[in-house]
Amino acid sequence: MKSLPLPKTCLLTKSKQYNEVYKHGTRIRGKGFSLIFRSNDLEKDRLGISIGGVRLAVRRNRLKRIIKEFYRTNRSFPSQVARKKSFFKNTDMVIATRRHFSPNSLSELSQALMMCLQGNQDEYKNANEFSKKTE
Repeated sequence: MKSLPLPKTCLLTKSKQYNEVYKHGTRIRGKGFSLIFRSNDLEKDRLGISIGGVRLAVRRNRLKRIIKEFYRTNRSFPSQVARKKSFFKNTDMVIATRRHFSPNSLSELSQALMMCLQGNQDEYKNANEFSKKTE
């Protein structure tokens, strides 16, 4: 089987990058998580991970590993989501989890994301509208 590394250039690493996605992105809410995505001017998609409410580092890190593995094996996932919603080509996407979201495997994460995208969860909203409502 061919190895698929995940280089640092495929990840959001700076708080400014995350803030841009949160401020100008589009949000799709799932049960226990949100997908926030926004177009970028790069030749590739990038992933950001935001884990909320998980106090134990072991659990936080396991969740990050599962999400990174999903992205590593499904590298075109952010672009597919964006195209499905008729938005843009290359995408920055943040997966923001809440306290009770804890998939134990890659298949559980895949299933949760697919259910969200099929419309079984809340419909997507513009992140700007969301931030105004919470202020």
